[in-house]
Amino acid sequence: MTTPRWFTELESGHSQRYVERFRRMAADGKDLDGEARFVDAMLARGSRVLDAGCGPGRVGAALHARGHQVLGVDVDPVLIEAARTDHPDVDWQVADLAALDLDGPPFDAAVLAGNVLVYVAPGSEQEVLRRVAAHVRPDGFVVTGFATDRAYSIATFDADIEAVGLRLEHRFATWDLRPWHEDASWAVTVLRV
Repeated sequence: MTTPRWFTELESGHSQRYVERFRRMAADGKDLDGEARFVDAMLARGSRVLDAGCGPGRVGAALHARGHQVLGVDVDPVLIEAARTDHPDVDWQVADLAALDLDGPPFDAAVLAGNVLVYVAPGSEQEVLRRVAAHVRPDGFVVTGFATDRAYSIATFDADIEAVGLRLEHRFATWDLRPWHEDASWAVTVLRV
């Protein structure tokens, strides 16, 4: 496994601070379900969803609460332990997305929210997209969301999409469907398998 940026570019203890930050936001009643609402709107009730790069489980838990079957995977065991603690009704597993090899039927959709693609190991983005898409049924979809000011550019992302055979279906500037524009600070992209 090549070391993800999540481990190399951030200082020690970042994972636990990240967990605590989102726990505080949830306790304060902040709306943390925007990504889940977006994905839920595209799914039939009871769909199988892969939360790829799930972190502490915020998106997957919200999708589960909306009636979907969710499997969450993340390379960071600290984040997976937090997901298991905070959301015990969902299946959470430690896994490297660039080497993802899960048993079971294909998923209807996969979501890579919260900058997942900018935190994977440099140069592994194409393989991450390929491995995640391999777990999604034909005509299913993959949704990604990441900040555009990071090490992974939209131009490189679009080239990677093409290289792995995914089709760009929609792109928005936010999770609440604001129109895409070239200077947007965020890119939310729906890819069709």
